Amino acid sequence: MAIVGAVALLVMLVALGGYFLYRALPGTGGSVSANASEAAAEPVDSDEMGALYIRVVGESAKVFVRIPGGDVLMDQELSQGNSVHYRENTEGLEVTISDPAAVEVYVNGTAQDISDRDPDHSFTLNP
Repeated sequence: MAIVGAVALLVMLVALGGYFLYRALPGTGGSVSANASEAAAEPVDSDEMGALYIRVVGESAKVFVRIPGGDVLMDQELSQGNSVHYRENTEGLEVTISDPAAVEVYVNGTAQDISDRDPDHSFTLNP
């Protein structure tokens, strides 16, 4: 009987471990969706930009996005022509951009000029 209990416990631990590993993978948790694309710098309709849209127009920029006090959604170097957007902002977003002059930033479809900001510029979008 003890062997059956030990096997059941082992199966449960493996299942829980798999679940938490899956939740830790990028892009599998939360309601914020991000799409990075290498499309040419095509104009994007402001209705499709969502809560946050960042496009690299310079050589490259490191973009860091996370939910305040929570999950990291993106921590990646993006090259020219790449973009990322988050359609929803239900929990808030903390954003850091390594080279503000190399990106175009849109918040709720409105352009934000951050080109004159210092390197590693950070800002927060409230829900």
